[in-house]
Amino acid sequence: MSKHNERLKARSMRTEGTSIVVIARKLGISKSTISSWCRDIVLTEEQFEKLRKNSGVSLKTGQRMGAEANKRKRLDAIRDANIWGKELIKKISKQELLLIATTLYWCEGSKSEHTTGFVFVNSDPEMILVMKLFLVDVLNIPIQEIVCSVQINRMHEKRINTVLNFWKKLLDLDESQFRKPYYVNTVVKKIYDNYDTYYGICRLVVKKSMNLKYRMLGLIKAMKSDILSG
Repeated sequence: MSKHNERLKARSMRTEGTSIVVIARKLGISKSTISSWCRDIVLTEEQFEKLRKNSGVSLKTGQRMGAEANKRKRLDAIRDANIWGKELIKKISKQELLLIATTLYWCEGSKSEHTTGFVFVNSDPEMILVMKLFLVDVLNIPIQEIVCSVQINRMHEKRINTVLNFWKKLLDLDESQFRKPYYVNTVVKKIYDNYDTYYGICRLVVKKSMNLKYRMLGLIKAMKSDILSG
């Protein structure tokens, strides 16, 4: 069973009220890993009672109920924050997307004299997608001018087709727009929980884009000047 499927199984068992100890034993996975996978699942009082009656589980019900109550408060706070954020942001205009993309490029874009054009690098798929939408929808860069390459550890080589297909589908690019992946050969001893859902670092490049890089630097300079002058 892959780590992804094990995680789904663990979460399903936890939702049914199974203890972390029992899940770890049945799946052959450490308790700390199971706990991290299921940290956002809040158990009901009935499920706690089920755990308490389980003779194979040592459980301080009062302490655990308090922990679950705190977890519930945290999840409620996150939900309220998401609602607040949605109400405050509302609909983002192209001008606002310009400022967002300029800020992202300031953080993660190519600014060195040694780079020959527009390059934006990140492992966050949604951030890469935002930058691609900015290029196409705000700057009117032809989508055919965008190329990508993926950097990922050698341990993911056997699933590289899955990785590349993920980025192709997300960015709606053709296979011809992807360069040969770059493998990092660092030996990784730890088995990561997100192995099946990690897609590496994406390098978003616009062909023959020296002037575009200069324009991005110009946007950054103008934005900094306006903010800091006040």
